[in-house]
Amino acid sequence: MFIKEVIPSFIKNSRGNRTIQIEIITYEGRFKVSAPSGKSKGKNEVASYNKDGIEKSMRLLRAFCKKLKHKNFIIKTINGLKKLTNLMQRFEALFGKFGGNVYYVMEGAFLKAAAADNKKELWKFINDDVNDGLKPKMPMPVGNCIGGGLHSKRIKGKRPDFQEFLLIPKEKTYSRAITVNLRAYEYARKLLMARSKNDENAWMTAKNNEEVLEVLKKVAKKYNLRIGLDIAASTFYDKGYYHYKNKNLIRDKVDQVDYVEQLVKKFNIFYVEDGLQEEDFSGFKGIMNGVAEIKKSKTLIVGDDLTTTNLKRVRRTVENKDINAVIIKPNQIGSILEVKKVVEFCKKRAITMVFSHRSGETMDDILADYCVGFGGQFLKTGIYGRERLIKMKRVMEIERALF
Repeated sequence: MFIKEVIPSFIKNSRGNRTIQIEIITYEGRFKVSAPSGKSKGKNEVASYNKDGIEKSMRLLRAFCKKLKHKNFIIKTINGLKKLTNLMQRFEALFGKFGGNVYYVMEGAFLKAAAADNKKELWKFINDDVNDGLKPKMPMPVGNCIGGGLHSKRIKGKRPDFQEFLLIPKEKTYSRAITVNLRAYEYARKLLMARSKNDENAWMTAKNNEEVLEVLKKVAKKYNLRIGLDIAASTFYDKGYYHYKNKNLIRDKVDQVDYVEQLVKKFNIFYVEDGLQEEDFSGFKGIMNGVAEIKKSKTLIVGDDLTTTNLKRVRRTVENKDINAVIIKPNQIGSILEVKKVVEFCKKRAITMVFSHRSGETMDDILADYCVGFGGQFLKTGIYGRERLIKMKRVMEIERALF
């Protein structure tokens, strides 16, 4: 794979903030990747940029990209990226840290170029490496229907404390699942009489958690959907207590575990993400044990801020049986090589994998190829919005080619 040129640039993400894009030019074509960014971040995530900010990262990146011109890379598998990352690490040792988002765009663009060089689609290039070329199953979408928490503005001084209220289809095809979610999304708007959306294009409301779940229960029943929650408990946790501002009350750890269990039972919730703050491993285990007792069917207890796509943290939670599903955000760990390690571990332990977007998204669709290629069972990309729909469209393209 001969590199003609590597061009870094700034673009705007879905929140209107600057982010980094890389374009690689080879004899096979031009390959672009841009970096998303999260508003609600786990404290154990890698830093997105240099400690002096995105401008410093870009200066470093421009200097580094000049050194790649006219170099040749042989990349036959994901591990072939090691030559690139070794070069980046040696550069960092002399001049300063790039940040995780720079690694994300560089590795992604090189993978796209390598896939083309090997005459493969990116998802197949990955799948042939990690799944021995077995025909992948299509993921099911996890759609953010109604929003709260850090992603939403207050309406009449209030908003739900939980960050995301999710709809999860169970259909034979991804295309059908997306259609159902879009119809349900519009029905939810009518029930809420909602007029505005948050930064992930979920409906905003002044209702509290239980009132939103009552609405979602009606929506789920009408369209035969499963209900999910991204509680993002770390965002309203402080000094040992969970502060619920909508109802003006606080809960301690024991109360929080009990509250989540009650919601799972009352609303038949299928998916619970970050039900406790990001360092409370035993609390997650408490939810796992409690939910197992009250539900016959499997409920997904999902780690995100808890695990941050970090193999050490994923291994700790899984071996202790704190969770049975994990969010995978490639830019959260800033390395596709590390993502591969997490995926391989999850597969050995039968842990459900949910590949996820960020609140600040771009028009890049690489996340869809990652999800299908690595074998994710779910893809969390929202329900509406052009930056979300572009990823769904890519999965549907792959599905049509396969089936």
